[in-house]
Formats: sequence, structure tokens, C-alpha cells
Amino acid sequence: MRLNYPLLIIAFLVTFSNCNPPVGDDSESSFYSFDKTRIAYTDEGKGEPVILIHGFISNGSSWNNTALKKQLMENGYRVIIPDLRGNGNSDKPQSADAYKNNAEVKDLVALADHLGLTSFMAIGYSRGSIVLARLLTRETRISKAVFGGMGLDFTNPEWDRRIAFADAFSGRAEPNEMTEGAINYAKSINADLKVLGFLQDYQPVTSTEELRKIKNEILVICGDQDRDNGDPEELKNQFQNSTLIIVEGDHNNTYKQDNFAVGVLTFLTSS
Repeated sequence: MRLNYPLLIIAFLVTFSNCNPPVGDDSESSFYSFDKTRIAYTDEGKGEPVILIHGFISNGSSWNNTALKKQLMENGYRVIIPDLRGNGNSDKPQSADAYKNNAEVKDLVALADHLGLTSFMAIGYSRGSIVLARLLTRETRISKAVFGGMGLDFTNPEWDRRIAFADAFSGRAEPNEMTEGAINYAKSINADLKVLGFLQDYQPVTSTEELRKIKNEILVICGDQDRDNGDPEELKNQFQNSTLIIVEGDHNNTYKQDNFAVGVLTFLTSS
């Protein structure tokens, strides 16, 4: 298979222009997850809860200046945004064991438990959608879910791009044309390369068979210039109850835009 390296780099540099190094926030809190790893999160608003799940080499602050967060707040939702383990202000365990066995998914379940949520909606973008897919296989409290910037490639446990980035960030391979841009960006924001390697090594994998069992209402939303993680229509077709929206944009900027927010809000408010 011939790889398009510029596009592959863009896929991992999802939130670079909007992903600032973690800073304190008046709304930020933290809790200790199932294995005593401290998970930081923000919790704003009083309405129906929505959890936003960020992507790779990123943190919860990547959502802060987006039209989506603004519109969720203006429409009365309670917006909960965690820093996934290894990112932002959450702990960054230095042992591979801390990232195995869907640890990020367990953290999200623990977060919902910690906040006493009986029902919530969840929105992922890029790698956040990969984590969300696994969450849907074990969490019954999710009423609706949104997969942003995602196709079907993540269902392959031998996904070549995941393996390439896992090898590069772990130091098992030298950076190459595919991975060098991501490595350099991670260094520029003082991200922990070892931890990012763990996140790729133990990234959740959800099979197409498992996706087909999901009964939740699902929105797949993707930019018209974004096929970095595969075909979004193929992903949409795996679910029993799903909608596909294609909006203007590429992988790097779609989630920040008004048209993305409008599509998501229309889905969340539909009966």
C-alpha cells in the first residue's frame, strides 16, 4: 500500500494550532481513577452532561476556543472535558502497564461515576473517537455519541500508522517522513514522548463486529477534505442507528468550525 505521508502527519497533528500547554483553570478539578492515577478535568454548566474527548498529542484545552464548546454552553449543556491520562494536567505514569487494557476507557467510566452521572452524551475527535468506540462497548449510560474526524482504520489491530507512531515515539525506530513532524511538535510543547509511545502501543481497538452491536444513536461527522483515518461512510455503516454529516474542512481544522458545531448540536437536540 502506498502511503501519503503529508496526510498521515496531518492526522496526528490534529489540534496543534489550538492545543496549548496545560494551564490552570478556575473550573478544573481532578480525581483518582481506578488505579490511583490522577485525572484532571473541567466541568462547566448545569444542564444535560456532554463529555468531550480530545485527540493525540493534545489535552482538554484543545476544545476551549471551538465553536462547539461555545454553542454547547450557550444551549445550556453541562460540558465536561477530561485530560486523558498521559496528557495535559493529568498524571503521566511511566509504566507501560498503566496504559494497557483500555485504561483510558476505564478512566472515563470512573469520571462518570465520580460525577454521579446517570446519563450523558459523548463527543470524540480523531483519537478521541477511537477511545469513544471502546467506551460504547462497555458503558450503558451514553445516550448519544459523536465520532468526529474518523473512518474505519482504527478497527485494524495492525493499523500501519498506529504501529509507525508507536515505534517512533517509543524510540524503537528513528523518526521518518511519516512521524518526524509529530515528534517535533510533541517536543516543542514538552510532551512526554515515552508516554505518547505507550498511548499508541496500547490504543484501544474495537472490531467491526463489536461496532455492529452498538445500539446507541451515533453521529459520524467529518470534513470533506478529511480521509486521514479512513472512510467515514464505512464507519457510519457499521452502526445500527447512525447518521453521517460531511462538512467543509480538513482533519486539522474541522472540529473548530461553526459548521461542525451546528451539525453536532442538531444531532444532540434531535428526538
